[in-house]
Amino acid sequence: MSVIDIVTSKSLTYEQKVVSLAHAAEDTLDVLNIPEKTKHYMEIGAICNLNEGNGPYRPRYIMPDYEKAVKQGCVFLQLDPPKNLDELLNFLMILYRHVPSITSYPVFLGELDKLIEPFLEGVSDEEAEKKLRLFLIYLDRTITDSFCHANLGPEESRTGRILFKLEKELQNAVPNLTLKYDKDITPDDFAEQALYTSLFCANPAICNDKAHKNTYDRYGISSCYNILPIGGGSYTLSRIVLPKLAWQTKSREEFLHVLLPECLKCMADYMNERIKFIVERSNFFESSFLVREGLISRDHFLAMFGVVGLAEAANWFMEDKTKKYGHDAEADQLADEIMTVISDFTKEYPALYSEIAGGHFLLHAQVGIDSDIGITSGVRIPVGDEPDSMYDHLKHSGRFQRFFPTGVADIFAFDVTGRDNPGAVLDIVKGAFDVEDKYISFYASDSDLVRITGYLVKRSEIEKYDRGEAVLQNTTQLGASTYKSAHLADRKVRSGLS
Repeated sequence: MSVIDIVTSKSLTYEQKVVSLAHAAEDTLDVLNIPEKTKHYMEIGAICNLNEGNGPYRPRYIMPDYEKAVKQGCVFLQLDPPKNLDELLNFLMILYRHVPSITSYPVFLGELDKLIEPFLEGVSDEEAEKKLRLFLIYLDRTITDSFCHANLGPEESRTGRILFKLEKELQNAVPNLTLKYDKDITPDDFAEQALYTSLFCANPAICNDKAHKNTYDRYGISSCYNILPIGGGSYTLSRIVLPKLAWQTKSREEFLHVLLPECLKCMADYMNERIKFIVERSNFFESSFLVREGLISRDHFLAMFGVVGLAEAANWFMEDKTKKYGHDAEADQLADEIMTVISDFTKEYPALYSEIAGGHFLLHAQVGIDSDIGITSGVRIPVGDEPDSMYDHLKHSGRFQRFFPTGVADIFAFDVTGRDNPGAVLDIVKGAFDVEDKYISFYASDSDLVRITGYLVKRSEIEKYDRGEAVLQNTTQLGASTYKSAHLADRKVRSGLS
């Protein structure tokens, strides 16, 4: 979109125009050294920088240590440590306003139960619900981008139960909530309440805590199920779009042993170039109060190496087109070989200033963007091709989710019977995590709120946007086109009773 198109748009709010103009200004810069071979892979779409801009002046994802902030206060914002629930919520609302990211909004709001629970002592459920309701409404109406995440669990909490109740009533798109689940820690009735809530408002999603808790000292989940270190984050997320690379050849051998390794190196070098600019030239870490006050630390940042479209890449090389990823052993084996090449590369190739990741890039199953026509998110099975057996689907997911330490997920639509039997849905979660699935989310077929890829959008808001009306959440604009182009209305609807 050109500057004049942004300025004169009828479908963008004032705030959305300001953010769009800032991105347009950034894209006038030419400060990154990009070799011709890398430019070639960018031009054919095999390397995609996810619209991060040409002059990186902040990390893509930032994960402040909010618990530390609450304990010590914030000198820069002239905030003392909060002493009661009102002061806590006011403290957080002010701090969130000053946390940057690629979206210009915070992508991580912290582990809300651990932040709020200590301040509920002496507060009745009625009073707590009143205050937290206002807090949630504030978040949804001011953080107008649903790439925003808050975490709960794995322990049961009064805070969690209240938030589940309120989310079901409010039907908010922001924040995304994730329950960190561990069957040895999380009580069944607490997890069932979470799942019951999700079958009304697609919130919360469920994370396999055992699979992630040793990735870093402390992890949080931000944006599109990004598993990142608290007190740090991710400098950048670029992605390899596998089918656009596969389409350059009909030979599996050339793809696996020539094109793929060359493209991976070009993408890694490009990501290192972005990291180098952020650390050495942008002065972000020298100027941010989050660094000065110990809420983030440069050595807790890493770079996410994104992968998208594994299904289409594997299917491209099948001579028998009836053999498909997610259904056929040959297609799945080829997909496994592709992921092994990528995984081995990231384990060996150096990533600058990425100490917390052992000096390497970490893999992420990227969810896709609105321009991905006919390209499936991450390593998912394409919509419409899902196996009839949910167990087979989950087992397949576990096979490919094993490659991704910084985030991978599957999404399942359920018919409304799931609300009548959340215990059966919890059994599905337990089974999924037993076969090494890492993250799973649900919504009901009649929900207004739907999970597009990793973020939430209201179908009613999509309808408004399609009529040319301005909408509050800028992610509605992304979701409107993706919902149609990815045929998300055609996701297989599972029964909550099987």
